[in-house]
Amino acid sequence: MTNVVVIGSQWGDEGKGKIVDWLSERADVIVRFQGGHNAGHTLVVDGVSYKLALLPSGLVRGKLSVIGNGVVVDPHHFVAEVEKLRAQGVAVTPDVLRIAENAPLILSLHRDLDAMREDAASNSGTKIGTTRRGIGPAYEDKVGRRAIRVGDLAEPETLPAKIDRLLTHHNALRRGMGVDEISFDALHDELSSVAEHVLPYIDQVWRLLDEQRKAGARILFEGAQGALLDNDHGTYPFVTSSNTVAGQAAAGSGLGPTALGYVLGITKAYTTRVGEGPFPCELHDEIGQHLSTVGREVGVNTGRPRRCGWFDAVLVRQTVKTSGITGIALTKLDVLDGLDELKICVGYTLDGKEIDYLPASQAAQARVEPIYITLEGWKESTVGARKWADLPAQAIKYVRQVEELIGAPVALLSTSPEREDTILVTDPFEG
Repeated sequence: MTNVVVIGSQWGDEGKGKIVDWLSERADVIVRFQGGHNAGHTLVVDGVSYKLALLPSGLVRGKLSVIGNGVVVDPHHFVAEVEKLRAQGVAVTPDVLRIAENAPLILSLHRDLDAMREDAASNSGTKIGTTRRGIGPAYEDKVGRRAIRVGDLAEPETLPAKIDRLLTHHNALRRGMGVDEISFDALHDELSSVAEHVLPYIDQVWRLLDEQRKAGARILFEGAQGALLDNDHGTYPFVTSSNTVAGQAAAGSGLGPTALGYVLGITKAYTTRVGEGPFPCELHDEIGQHLSTVGREVGVNTGRPRRCGWFDAVLVRQTVKTSGITGIALTKLDVLDGLDELKICVGYTLDGKEIDYLPASQAAQARVEPIYITLEGWKESTVGARKWADLPAQAIKYVRQVEELIGAPVALLSTSPEREDTILVTDPFEG
C-alpha cells in the first residue's frame, strides 16, 4: 500500500472532486494541503450533488478529513460550508474533521484588499483574474510573518498585539488607496465571532498524520488548483498564491516527503482555464463553443465561464516532470464524442523556432503558437463506459496517443460525473 497525492495537471477544473471521492472509499484519511476556498469540487453521490470549496472531499464519505497548514482558512466560509453539508445530511464533527493549528486565517481585510487590487488592475488592463476571496493577501501576510493563525483563536490574550501588527500593515495600504481604515474593535469582534465554531476542530496535524501513517492508514492528499497555477512552476504572474505541485503535499501537511507515494495527475481530455493568462491552444470557434457547452464549463463556486481548447500535451508533459506524476486520471473524454476530428498540441513555435516546453517568460508565453497533430474522431458515445471494450476504437487510440505524448500512463479513465463510471487500470493505492 502507498499514500496518494492527487493534483490537477492543467489549470484546474479537471474533475478532481469525483476522482478524490472515488479514491476516498479506498482511503482512511483525506488531506487538503494548499489553497483556500477559491477552488470548487463537485461530487455526485447517488444522484446527490455536493459542492465543496474548502472542506476535504472525504467528508461526504465519513472519512477522517484534514485541512493542512498549507491551506489558508476563511473561518466564516468554513462555518457556512459546514452548515451547508450538515443540511445535506453529512455529519461534520471533530471526529471526522481537523484543522491544522498553524493554518493562516483569511479575514475580511484580505477580501477587501483582493477586490480593490483587482478593480484597480482591471481599470489599467493588468488584472490577474483572482476570485476576490482574499487568498493572495492572506498568503502575503503568512510569508510576511504577520498572519493570525487558527491556533491564535485559542489564546485570546495574545490577539491584541497580533491585531495591531496586522492593522499597521493593512491600514497603511488602505490609506494609500483612499479607503477607510479598519478599527481594532471591528477586527477583534470578527475573530471573536467565529472562534467557538472553529476551535473544536484544531489539532497538531503533523502529529496526527504521522500517527496515522505509522498505524498503516492509507492517506490521500487532495490538491486544489492545477499545477499550471503553481506560484513557481505555473504561468506566472497569472497563477495562484501557493505551490500546487505534488511536492507541496509534504510541506502543506507536515508529513515528510518520504511518506508520499503515488502521484495521480487529474487530466482533462481537452484543456480549459479560468481567468487571465496565456492559453496557447484556446479556441474561439464553434469547436471551443462545443467544448464549453457539452462540458458545462462554468466555475463551480465563481460561475465564471472557462476558456476551452484542444488538449495540450506540452503542458501536461511538463507537469508530469515538475510533479513527478506516476499516472493520470483522464476525465471528460465523453465531451469529445461526435467530433469529426480531434487535435493535440505536440509542440510550440516561438519566434520561428520549434520548442517542446512552455517558457517561463511571460512575454514568451504570450508569443508561442501551437503545433498540432490531427486524429480521427468517433461518433459513438463513451458516456458511462466502465471497461475498455465499451470504448470506440478511435477513443482508445486517442487515449493511447495522449499517454505516449505526455510520458505517463492512464491509471483511471472517467466517462461521466457519476463516480461508478470509471475505468480502473491501476489502483494508485497499490502503487
